[in-house]
Amino acid sequence: MSSAAEYRVAVRALCDFTAREGDLDHRFTPSPSAQEGIAGHTLVASRRGDDYLAEMPLSGTYKSLTVTGRADGYAPAENRLEEVKTYRGNLERMADNQRALHWAQVKIYGALLCKARGLDEVTLTLVYLDIATEKETLLSQKARAAELEAFFTTQCERFIAWAEQEAAHRKNRDATLNDLQFPHTTFRPGQRELAEDVYKAASTGRCLLAQAPTGIGKTLATLFPMLTAMPRQRLDRIAFLTMKTPGRRLALDALAQLRLQAEADDNPCGKAPRVLELIAREKACEYPGTACHGEACPLAAGFYDRLPAARQAAVAESWWDRDALRKVALAHSICPYYLGQELARWADVIVGDVNHWFDRHALLHGLAQADDWRVGLLVDEAHNLVERARGMYSAELDQQRFNRVKRSAPKALGRSLASLGRQWQAVVKDVADSKPDDTGRADYHLLETLPDKLVGALQNAAASITNHLGEHPEDASFELQELLFEALAFCRLAENFGDHSLCDLTLKGRGKALIGLRNLIPADFLAPRFKAAHSAVLFSATLTPAHYYRDLLGLPINTVWREVCSPFVARQLEVRIRRDISTRFRDREASLAPMVAEMAQQYEQAPGHYLAFFSSFTYLEAALKRFCQQHPDVPVFAQTPGMREAEREAFLQRFTPGGRGIGFAVLGGAFAEGVDLPGDRLIGAFIATLGLPPFNAFNEALKARLTARFGKGDDYTYRIPGMIKVVQAAGRVIRSPSDGGVVVLMDDRFAHTSVQALLPSWWAIGRQYSFL
Repeated sequence: MSSAAEYRVAVRALCDFTAREGDLDHRFTPSPSAQEGIAGHTLVASRRGDDYLAEMPLSGTYKSLTVTGRADGYAPAENRLEEVKTYRGNLERMADNQRALHWAQVKIYGALLCKARGLDEVTLTLVYLDIATEKETLLSQKARAAELEAFFTTQCERFIAWAEQEAAHRKNRDATLNDLQFPHTTFRPGQRELAEDVYKAASTGRCLLAQAPTGIGKTLATLFPMLTAMPRQRLDRIAFLTMKTPGRRLALDALAQLRLQAEADDNPCGKAPRVLELIAREKACEYPGTACHGEACPLAAGFYDRLPAARQAAVAESWWDRDALRKVALAHSICPYYLGQELARWADVIVGDVNHWFDRHALLHGLAQADDWRVGLLVDEAHNLVERARGMYSAELDQQRFNRVKRSAPKALGRSLASLGRQWQAVVKDVADSKPDDTGRADYHLLETLPDKLVGALQNAAASITNHLGEHPEDASFELQELLFEALAFCRLAENFGDHSLCDLTLKGRGKALIGLRNLIPADFLAPRFKAAHSAVLFSATLTPAHYYRDLLGLPINTVWREVCSPFVARQLEVRIRRDISTRFRDREASLAPMVAEMAQQYEQAPGHYLAFFSSFTYLEAALKRFCQQHPDVPVFAQTPGMREAEREAFLQRFTPGGRGIGFAVLGGAFAEGVDLPGDRLIGAFIATLGLPPFNAFNEALKARLTARFGKGDDYTYRIPGMIKVVQAAGRVIRSPSDGGVVVLMDDRFAHTSVQALLPSWWAIGRQYSFL
């Protein structure tokens, strides 16, 4: 070992890289949770002597490589170094390559320990702790320092060529980014302003909320400055996070432009950043329906034996979108999805869904924490993050599914599942008996407290299933695993239950109850995720008012809000309000005649393509029926519930240049945002709703919680979410500075000052222009 080093790696990461071999195996194995693992390590340490050194920091260098880590424990009196692993089930079923990986880790720690303490030899021990029984199994072997030094050297030699390659890549990448130029000769209006704000946020390590209108090139205006800040702020990774697939595609297109510009520079040392597209496993799988292990899938067999060559081939290209990743993976006969998961460790820019950073089990957040990355986050269409995050931190249990699993479950689980069934029935009975209504019994109920007995029974059932599957993996049916995963998710959220969430019960008939833990305020879960990033930029065309997002997302107190001036002018968009129409539920029938008349009149005045948005499919169908009856000569087409991707694409393909017709759609649905219909493909929109969430028990409970926390319950529950949908839908009309169109807001409440304050400032409501 030498003193000079340019690259650092953790012991675990080193062994993951150099000591893994054999098959990929992602069959379900009921492993302990992180909390159980920590508790297990603490238990083992408590059983040792007073001189026992737990979590012992160790480090050493070899050539240009520094290896660091914390050994689980060292007993000086016995000269015994321990690596503790917790497990469930039958230890004999542990795969040989997993055991070999554990031995590799303890040997590396042994080499570091002998060097640090001048030892000639040490006893290495793998301590396997059964979480269920708290029984320890010890596997020990004595090793001489010279032997461990040789092993350490071998592993470092395997890694060092990669490490030196990575250090050189980082140096060359940063040199390229230092000279990176904007790929176009000029910025669009507002684009430079946004880029400057993003660069300042990255330079000061702050969070930025940027409201910028559609059409200015937000994707390029956020990626370019973050990339230029990368070498100056020593950023390890940039994560561009999207809500939907189209946003991911736009990011990759922008990165391709920047990549071409970087490669065109006259810089012989330049190296374009590595770009990785992360996609869902089901979309990347080459053998759908096949289990992820070597006995079932040919791309899992020998995965780790072929991974090094595939990894090296990938970094030679450094552009890893879905198609490129698949090409490399199949050329080396390994799984494209898990190759992508591996390359996430080595990419510079990662494009993927927001769940990769914000979800409870987020891949990128986990890697950043483990490897101490400095990360720059870019969150596209950030107005959707509130609802997406609520879903990430919510869970639901289905009584009907539970009963179905209980009937087919192994007999050994009978007692625990029967106990859970009784608690299910008790909760349903208590709620149904205590809250009858005039029609018999209400379907939806808010529970004042968490049903502790049900949660306790659920925890016991989860433990029983986990222990049983550890001993009998052949019983791991899909239905039983699904029940276990749902139970574990519910129990983990129950452990953190507070005023940020509520518990509810929905009765759909005998034996068909649903119990949910619903997150209301994602801020409590998201705040640590924002804190873990060096800088975060959230951008969208609708991020007003700023305090709504600061409060509900848990953004840092020093978060900056910016509104980029719109490149559009009022004369491009005629915005009219029909103050004589009410779309309130009680007025729906009466609203149909004037709405249909308005739509027909506008179409007759300026034939072309329009979108008409409604609050529900029921309302849409009523308006569509009336319109077809009175104006059968006007082409119409409509969104339907549960449209598949091909059907959605066919709907959008109706909007051809120079075409005519009215598309009927639901506000907040697939066609209300993220849809780009420039020019005369869309010349107008009718919006027949304020987009307000329904007035029901859940939303009233949400309102009460938000009032108690922030004092703005009505705004945060109803008005602001509704107007976000309205502005997004209206934004489909004007997509570039050369576009023109009309938006008709068909409800008297749009005339209220408090509502108009949430509309874009550049709209000139009520003024008419001849743009066609």
